[in-house]
Amino acid sequence: MTFGFAPSAATSMSVSPASADSVNRLARMLEPAEWAEAGIPLLRSPREVVSGLHTRHRPTPETAVVAVLDHEERLTASASFARRSIAADGWEFRNALLAHLRRVIPHDLRRRTPVRTAVLLYCREGDERWTEEDGAWMWGLRDACTLHGLRCGAYITLTRGGWQVLGEGRGGRRPNSASQPSALVDTSLDYDPLPLCTGGGAAQALRRTAAR
Repeated sequence: MTFGFAPSAATSMSVSPASADSVNRLARMLEPAEWAEAGIPLLRSPREVVSGLHTRHRPTPETAVVAVLDHEERLTASASFARRSIAADGWEFRNALLAHLRRVIPHDLRRRTPVRTAVLLYCREGDERWTEEDGAWMWGLRDACTLHGLRCGAYITLTRGGWQVLGEGRGGRRPNSASQPSALVDTSLDYDPLPLCTGGGAAQALRRTAAR
């Protein structure tokens, strides 16, 4: 006769804190296809928005710029801050974005439908391709907008190669993370598009979502 001991439920279901944290962080990020399905409104003049924020905030790598636009895409409020040295986590990013939104603009939670849109420009190293860090910022932006009564708008990266509206395939070579800010009156000039790069084939889905 053979005797043995079955592992306890606690033992078989135990997960190390590091593994659990990694799983949770992966759940708090959005891939480009998920971003497209969220119905993010297109910017009518993305380069003008990017150039305006670049001129006002002069972001350097690991700097985030969150901006609120009205229904005519005019800048209502904006704030910039440096990313903390933590692992990419949408929950942490959401809290940082929400804190800065609360400082610069009242919430619109009393409205039935949002009338203002928040966009996020993140200056980072690397190229325009989607990263897990981008996915965490996307999750954080979407959640912060919900909690502040705003529409979730575009997520834009700024690198040495230029700027890119992730998921849309629209971008340009200037401004970039190394360029000098231009005068505000020049922000709609010299459009220099980059080749389309959707980072996940989401451009077509996003183009069906027109900005209202």
